[in-house]
Amino acid sequence: MAPVILYPAIDLKEGRCVRLIQGDMEQATVFNDDPAAQARAFAAQGFPWLHVVDLDGAFAGKPMNAAAVDGILAGVEIPVQLGGGVRDMRTVEGWLAKGVARIVIGTAAVRDPAFVREAARLHPGRIAVGIDAKDGYVAVEGWAQSSTLTAEELGRRFEDAGVAAIVYTDIARDGILKGLNIEMTLALANAVTIPVIASGGLASIDDVARLLEPDCAALGGAITGRALYDGRIDPAEALAMIAAADAAKADAARAGAP
Repeated sequence: MAPVILYPAIDLKEGRCVRLIQGDMEQATVFNDDPAAQARAFAAQGFPWLHVVDLDGAFAGKPMNAAAVDGILAGVEIPVQLGGGVRDMRTVEGWLAKGVARIVIGTAAVRDPAFVREAARLHPGRIAVGIDAKDGYVAVEGWAQSSTLTAEELGRRFEDAGVAAIVYTDIARDGILKGLNIEMTLALANAVTIPVIASGGLASIDDVARLLEPDCAALGGAITGRALYDGRIDPAEALAMIAAADAAKADAARAGAP
């Protein structure tokens, strides 16, 4: 079984590291004026990946925080997963060439699924689909618009496309520390074979423990933002808990091997 990955989030707005409440750009809390320094801090704490979002880019439909992303890439050796404003192949290939490990495509997954399929074909293992749900339906354009698709319908569209993961965000919970929407996230994970990464609402070490329960085995991990910045989650405790669970699963698998 694949290890559970806890992704610390760096959301970029006007070159700074912020957190929003339910995707509202008017409700942005600045946590660090130096995203590269924040990235280095997360890497030093032992996180195996970073999840970076160009918030301005998600609204503009093109990269808007390139300098900040460049600084992050130059400052850490751990892989970076990046989304926000990725709407064409030129942007995908530009970011990959700069060293981004995985690209998350959201709005274009609804508007132009053929582009996502082609990107996944050309860059196997390096393309993820971002599915952001609002009142049960997928939201696009930086969550400013709702579509007529449900999360499960959109996920099934890419079942045979070769995408590496689906990042599923419950917008109603994002940034308000109410806990992950495990029920909806598992519904999506059980509807597809693509690994699903949970996002939106992770609030405490109890949420991390919940991810390690047997029924969450289909999940590939979770993204955490405000709870880390606020100190509600101790990185060392969370990562040790995950490592212990992964070791236990590996021991069980070896014990059951013929």
